[in-house]
Amino acid sequence: MPRRRLRAQAVRSETLARVFLTACKIARELDQRSRRSRPGKSLFGNISAVLRSIAILLVITAYAPATAQETASLPWSAAPTTRIVSESRTFRNGDVALSGTLYLPDGGQALGAVVVTHTASKPLRDAPLYRHLIEMLPPLGIAVLTYDRRGSGQSGGKLSDSDYAMLADDAIAAVRMLRADARIDPARVGIWGLSQGGWLSLLAATRSSDVRFVVSIAAPLVSPDVQMMFRSESYMRINGYPETEINQMRATRRAVDDYMRGTGNRAAAQALVDAAATKPWFDQTYMGKTVSDRATSRWRREIEYDPLPVLDQVEAPALILFGANDPVVPVSTSVARVNSRPHPGLTVRVIAGADHHMTTSMTPQAQMNPAQTEQVRPEALEYFSILTSWMTDQEITRSTGQPVARQSPQR
Repeated sequence: MPRRRLRAQAVRSETLARVFLTACKIARELDQRSRRSRPGKSLFGNISAVLRSIAILLVITAYAPATAQETASLPWSAAPTTRIVSESRTFRNGDVALSGTLYLPDGGQALGAVVVTHTASKPLRDAPLYRHLIEMLPPLGIAVLTYDRRGSGQSGGKLSDSDYAMLADDAIAAVRMLRADARIDPARVGIWGLSQGGWLSLLAATRSSDVRFVVSIAAPLVSPDVQMMFRSESYMRINGYPETEINQMRATRRAVDDYMRGTGNRAAAQALVDAAATKPWFDQTYMGKTVSDRATSRWRREIEYDPLPVLDQVEAPALILFGANDPVVPVSTSVARVNSRPHPGLTVRVIAGADHHMTTSMTPQAQMNPAQTEQVRPEALEYFSILTSWMTDQEITRSTGQPVARQSPQR
């Protein structure tokens, strides 16, 4: 590596180290002040968490691109067995154009393929959460398509105009695009999704037989209102709120949900929301400060969705994974529901030590802090081993150097 480049890298490292240490020092001082504040009500504690997040993200952002670019120029580098290439792809669902990136092994033929569906909070194709699939699956003979959710990034449309069926159809449109690619085996194209994306992957399999397999990660098998009540309770308990305030949150959520179902009063729900909106925990319940008209409310459409009847209709092989330490999803209830009726094509596993994103190192407080999950990536080794072994058992990892005969799309 040239001396000038080494010198620039050293200066950058020293500067980043100073910034990181300074931010951590300030955060530590703010932490000490926050201990005298009530749980969840500390401005110092919140600033402290933000400073730590900024420091970590600064280091990750600054180092990751440099590492990727400089590794290939190291004098001792060897050529990898599998070279992963990427291609920009555009596909359509009706009038909406969606934009994505396809990753596949250079020169591969008769490949399996995975379309990635999004979590509610990670709508962009380049989210770090999806990176492990891009790095892990192409060497196994599986192409990976990530795309920007409608209304995000380079994709058209509006999320506010959509529902789960429309988002599932977006994924089906991606599947059909891949099935038409001469390098991909149309009989081995499926969908991987985490959290809300897990719901969408299962729903897509019921709407098109072109979806030949499904991997659903941390997708609650309860309705959205039940899941959000569970998440809100977990957040408040993790952050030390008293039971009286947890009960206030419960009453507020129930009033809003009852109105959305047509069994409650909008004015009464709004009064409870107004009282709760002054609380420091309110924003983390994702209720919104205005109770919208149920006739046009997207939340009303969402809580009408129960994933269990959808699961009954899934005929494609499906792998359903949960993290044993997930504070976002009621895992025990979800597993009990899926086991309450026969599903011969499903494989259900709970991963020891894993949380909602299949990580094992994050504290409960960090898991409930959106700023600290922006760069989250799976870590649980059991997750990786089960995913690859299941895909191998399903013969999704099989690939050859020869193209496959094309088949017309199924409906």
